[in-house]
Amino acid sequence: MNKYKKIDKNIVIEDRDSKICESIEESIKLSGLKDGMTISFHHAFRGGDKVLNSVMKVIASMGIKDLCIASSSLASVHDEIIEHIKSGVVTQIYTSGLRSKLGEAISNGIMDKPVQVHSHGGRVHLLQSGELNIDVAFLGVPCTDKFGNATGSQGRSKCGSLGYAMSDAHYAKYVIMLSETLVPFPNAPASISQDEVDSIVMVDEVGDPSKIGEGATRMTTNPKELLLARRTARVIENSGLFKNGYSLQTGTGGSSLATTIFLAEKMKKKNIKASFGLGGITGSMVDMLKNNLIEKLMDVQSFDENAAKSLGENPNHIEISANEYANPSSKGATIKQLDVVILSALEIDVDFNVNVITGSKGLLRGASGGHCDTAAEAKLSIIVAPINRGRIPTIRSKVNTIVTPGDSIDVVVTDQGIAVHPRNVELKKSLKRAGLTIVDIKELHKRAMRLCGKPKRIEHTDKVVAQIRYRDGSVIDEVYQLAK
Repeated sequence: MNKYKKIDKNIVIEDRDSKICESIEESIKLSGLKDGMTISFHHAFRGGDKVLNSVMKVIASMGIKDLCIASSSLASVHDEIIEHIKSGVVTQIYTSGLRSKLGEAISNGIMDKPVQVHSHGGRVHLLQSGELNIDVAFLGVPCTDKFGNATGSQGRSKCGSLGYAMSDAHYAKYVIMLSETLVPFPNAPASISQDEVDSIVMVDEVGDPSKIGEGATRMTTNPKELLLARRTARVIENSGLFKNGYSLQTGTGGSSLATTIFLAEKMKKKNIKASFGLGGITGSMVDMLKNNLIEKLMDVQSFDENAAKSLGENPNHIEISANEYANPSSKGATIKQLDVVILSALEIDVDFNVNVITGSKGLLRGASGGHCDTAAEAKLSIIVAPINRGRIPTIRSKVNTIVTPGDSIDVVVTDQGIAVHPRNVELKKSLKRAGLTIVDIKELHKRAMRLCGKPKRIEHTDKVVAQIRYRDGSVIDEVYQLAK
């Protein structure tokens, strides 16, 4: 890359196209990346991401080692990291989520240092506090101009909001943009601005948007999940918050996402319009916006093709950063204005603590996401989960791993009844008056045990393989290496 053009013997000006590099390797050399540094990635493409693995292959070929990967989250597509851990290229990880073979390998002790599992808001807090210092950020975007103005709602592979990438662009010492579509300058409005981008690499593909909506973000057709969704909508309807101007967020999971459909029906009947929808935005939320049931959508991550398209077309569909979304240190996190949040769970215990990160066998297989962030700030936080999944009880005496503390949870909706946190006396009365079946959470636990039997104790060593960080940076729980 020729960074400077010589005009005469006295004048040298910067090349107007100097940000565009010929290869990933060239951009890495310019960044000054070396052993022991921290690199970051974002997860707007979720399971369709094609940036992290390609970048890591180049880094490994350059002989750089002892790196910390600070990705906003990791999916099954990132199992290739295992080989980089074995070879010493990667020695530390910060992430919101861990799944698949990578989660299994870490659960079995492949790393010397424990993985740091943070929430989405907590990640920005760690960046602000200085614990997490990103040396080089690799940001895959669908569309950019030659100066680095980038968007996720334009280009061939639209992913929608770049809310997590915005934080990396702001805090990283060096920002490398990877994109597959180059458009004329200026690319406006830009999600990531030219003044935060150091170099650009054009690649064949940054991601497959068709895989964004797989797994936990798919709309359910399961009868049990639809039953839970109907019950959840009734809880909201009778909570005292269901009125003009209320705000809501639906988390991942079939039941929580489907709740929006039943809420929309009730809103039409009662002529209620919500002020805003927040978080990871789905097509069902976009439909509410189109049908004039909601004023605005505030989108930190677009969960499907319809949401990504809407973001680029509808002025009332607004892109926000992870800092604006949920950072507890932010001057104005949007979750502080949130009325209702609907969340899923792998496990809930009799003290209302919630686990969304480790499965029934103790393997790392989930994500903290915005779970503890939204539960802490919303006026009404609802957990939706069946009492059991197969022969595995969901309601436990004690969860394997605490991600969201019980004092942040208001209601647990199951197929065997609804549990209300003891502090919510008036809410419990309101739901009973509405004819909803209210059951003590300890009774739900007993029913789960009768259905499934007492689960076997998970055997583990005394080696910590992951630390669960609460949104303020404190360690709320630890995950131990599984016994052989």
